[in-house]
Amino acid sequence: MSRISRRSLLGYSGTATAGAVLGGTAAAQPAQAAEAEQAGEAEQAGATAPADFPNGTLFSGNSQLVQGDMNPDLTIKFSVGVSDAPAANVISPLEIAEALNELAATKGWPPITFYGTPAPAPLN
Repeated sequence: MSRISRRSLLGYSGTATAGAVLGGTAAAQPAQAAEAEQAGEAEQAGATAPADFPNGTLFSGNSQLVQGDMNPDLTIKFSVGVSDAPAANVISPLEIAEALNELAATKGWPPITFYGTPAPAPLN
């Protein structure tokens, strides 16, 4: 076995590849393998968890097309403010971002990653 720890291997390559590399070692030590898998899943969940944006945050994103000597650019900005609404009636910024991406895709634009301001953090 090399000097690469299971935890670092899981963090870099995912559980399937790590299991293949580790082979029978994980089966021989199930408690350690389960712990390493949980650590890898926790790291992945933390990396993909969206930021928590306050009500009324301004979001913006852009997309570019490459068409010969032209470089068309699409910029979209939006903000969502909801107050005293039941949960069933709340429209989240992520839902707006997904809907705008669907619209842009129908017109041939690549997906847009929207960022919230003032702190530049990705929404989607």
